[in-house]
Amino acid sequence: MGLARLAVAVLAVAGVATLLVIGGRALFLSLDTPERAEPQRATAEPTAGAQVPTVRLECVADTCPLVTVRVPGGDVLQYRDMTRGEEVRYFQPELDVVLTDAATVRVTENGRPRAQGKAGEREAFTVEAP
Repeated sequence: MGLARLAVAVLAVAGVATLLVIGGRALFLSLDTPERAEPQRATAEPTAGAQVPTVRLECVADTCPLVTVRVPGGDVLQYRDMTRGEEVRYFQPELDVVLTDAATVRVTENGRPRAQGKAGEREAFTVEAP
């Protein structure tokens, strides 16, 4: 009976250790987004000579569910929810954007506002720098 108890104890410890590693990794990856450190806030019109972002996204709801921005065929730049007033800007030459709820995010493409989507509607589009 002693060997069986030892085996169960070892399996329990291994299971807890595995859960801790998986949870720690998930937490680390969720915090690994540079924009999360301090969200940029909306500013006035860009001044002359200022670089205009390819795409600017601003959350206008309490929570903007899953906003995804990626370089086509490349890196995922953002894959997360946003909060009210949070703004992100990207300057890459071409970007794919997916909004889970198009009515919750205000989008500006190359300095020009994009028409707001309908509530609850998923919207996917590509933006190219001029």
